[in-house]
Amino acid sequence: MTPKEVLKRYWGYDSFRPLQEEIINSVLNGKDTLGLMPTGGGKSITFQVPALIKEGTTIVVTPLISLMKDQVDNLKRKRIKAVFLHSGMTARERRLANEMIFNARAKFIYVSPERLRNPRFIQQLRMLQIAMIVVDEAHCISQWGYDFRPSYLHINELRKVAPSAPILAVTATATTEVADDICKQLLMKDPNIFRMSFARSNLNYIVRQSETKITEVFHILSRTSGSAIVYVRSRKRTRDIAEYLKSLGVSAAHYHAGLDYEVKADLQNRWQSGEIRVMVATNAFGMGIDKPDVRVVIHYDMPPSLEEYYQEAGRAGRDGLNSFVVLLSAKSDPATLRRRVTESFPKRDRIKEIYGMACDFVNVAVGEGYESLFPFDFEKFCRVFNLQKKQAMASLHLLAQSGYLEYLEETDRRSRAMITVPREELYQIEGLSPSAERLLHTLLRQYTGLFIEYVNISETILSAETGFSEREIYDTFLELSRAKVVSYIPKSGIPYIYFPTAREEIRYLRIPVEVYEERMKVISDRVESMIAFIDPSLRCRENHLLKYFGEERKDNCGRCDRCRSLKAEKKTRKEKNRREEELLQALLDYIKVRPNGVDFLIISHSFHSDRKLIADLLHFLVTEGYVEEKGNAYYPLNSE
Repeated sequence: MTPKEVLKRYWGYDSFRPLQEEIINSVLNGKDTLGLMPTGGGKSITFQVPALIKEGTTIVVTPLISLMKDQVDNLKRKRIKAVFLHSGMTARERRLANEMIFNARAKFIYVSPERLRNPRFIQQLRMLQIAMIVVDEAHCISQWGYDFRPSYLHINELRKVAPSAPILAVTATATTEVADDICKQLLMKDPNIFRMSFARSNLNYIVRQSETKITEVFHILSRTSGSAIVYVRSRKRTRDIAEYLKSLGVSAAHYHAGLDYEVKADLQNRWQSGEIRVMVATNAFGMGIDKPDVRVVIHYDMPPSLEEYYQEAGRAGRDGLNSFVVLLSAKSDPATLRRRVTESFPKRDRIKEIYGMACDFVNVAVGEGYESLFPFDFEKFCRVFNLQKKQAMASLHLLAQSGYLEYLEETDRRSRAMITVPREELYQIEGLSPSAERLLHTLLRQYTGLFIEYVNISETILSAETGFSEREIYDTFLELSRAKVVSYIPKSGIPYIYFPTAREEIRYLRIPVEVYEERMKVISDRVESMIAFIDPSLRCRENHLLKYFGEERKDNCGRCDRCRSLKAEKKTRKEKNRREEELLQALLDYIKVRPNGVDFLIISHSFHSDRKLIADLLHFLVTEGYVEEKGNAYYPLNSE
C-alpha cells in the first residue's frame, strides 16, 4: 500500500498535514531522519504509517508511559498488533508482553528508555526483523535539551541490534544546538532534517503585567469564548483557582498528576466534550490531547523555559482559528525563576548525602542494587529523613543525570486484571461465592482480551454495574486471585526508584561538571530567554520565540501584544503629526493677516493648544524664514 492508502484505511484521512509525507518518504527510502514538528503537528503519523508499510517490527522509544499506553490502545482498536514495555510493569506483565512480541510478532513495540539497559531484552530483539527505530521526545537525548534523560543514551544499543534499520527522531521543541546534538548522539548517518516553522499564524501571544493574577484570569475568561486551559506550577493552586472561577459562575475543573486515573479520565472527557469549559492544570495536562478548538491558554505562572512555554501554548488553536495565549507576569516572577535555578542545584556534598539516604530507605547496601527497581514513596522519604522536598527532588534528578539512579514518578495508576484459566474451564470452577461469580460475569461483559493479556479496569465502573462498593470489589478480586481464577493488580500511585548500577560508597560518588556547572549555565540561559520574552520593550513576541528555535523572520507577526501596541503607537504618532501640521499651517495663516504683528500670549489664547507646542511651532516658522520674532511678537516676513 502507498502511504496515502494506509492513512485512509487506518485513520480515515485523505491527505497528510505539512511535512508528514516528506518525513514518511524519507524513512521509507531508508534514510535516518529528524522531524521537528510543533505540538499538534501529527508526529505519531510520521512513524506509524511507514511502519505499517515496511516489513518487520518498529521499536518506539518514549519516556511518557501514559502516552505510550494511549498509542498502543489506539493501535489495538485499529486491529494493529502493538505492545508496550516499561519499568513499572510486574514480572508477569513483562512475560506476557514478551510472549506477544516474540510469538505473535507485534508490529509495534513501545519501550521506555530504561528498558534498553536490559542485556537480555536487547539480545531477544536480535530474533526480530526490525523495520525502523523511532525516538519520540528526542530532545531528551541531548544534555542541552530542557528534559535531558540519561537513559536515552542507551538507544544506541538498538543501532547495534539493527544497524541497517533507519532511525526516525521526532520532537516538538528543539533549538538548533539541540537538533545537532540529537543527530550526533543517535549516530545518524547523513540524516534528512525536516523542520516545520514554529510560527503559528492564528495564535496571538500576549503578556499581561498583573499583581492580582487570579482576578486577571477571570477578566480574560469573561471576555473570551470557547474552551480554555489555565496552566499553573502547583497542584494546590489548580484547585484554588478552579474553585474561585466556579464561585463566579465559570465552568471549571482542576487537574494534576496526583489525581486517580478514573478521575483524570472523566475530567478529560468532560472537557473535551465541552461540558467543562476551563481546565486549571499543571503541565501533566495536555500531553496526547488533540482538542482542536481550544481558544485560550493562560499561563498563571511563568514556565522555566521557552520550550515548555511553546509546547503548552501550542495546545491552543489546533483547528487553525484565531486563539489567544496569555502569560500573566508579576514583578517578582523573574526573581522567582532565577531562585529556582539555584534551588535546582544543591551543594555536591548534600546530593551525596541524599543518595545515601535513598539507598538506605529502600534497604540497598553498598555493592548491591544493580539493575533493581524499588517502590519509592517520596513523601515518606522526605518525612523520614526530615528533607526539604525541593532539595530532595533536585538531588534525585542530578543523581539520575550522573547515572547513579532514576526516579520514575510517572507510574501506571490504573488497576489491571487478567483471567488465568482457559475459557473452557472457567465455568467449571466450583467454590466461588455468589459475589465472586457476579463480579466475574460483569468483568467478562465489560472488558475484552482478558484471557490473553492484562486489561486496564475500573473499580468504579464495576461497582456501578454490580452494586458492590469499591471496597467489596477489591475484596472479591482478592478472592478470585486466591482461587487462581484472576490475576489482579490494584492501582498504585507510588513512584519507583531504579538503580542502573550497584550502590556506590559516597566517597566515590562523582557529579560531573557537565551535569552540574555546565547544565546550571544551560538552565540559567534558558531562564533568561524566558524572562526576555516578557520584556515590555520587545518588538515582537513571536519573533523572539522563532529566533530562540533558530528561525529568522524579517517581518513582525502583527498579532502579539507588542506588535499591536507598536501599531497603535505608530497610528497615534501619525495622527499627532497630522494635527501638528494642521496647527502649523493655521499659525502661519493667522500671522500672515496681521502685518503689525501679534503677541505670543494672544496667539496661545486664540488656539487653545499646549503652549510649549505652540512655542516650538513658532520657533520652526522663525527658523525656516516664514515669520520674524521681535520681543514677544511675531510678524509675517512675506505675503506668500
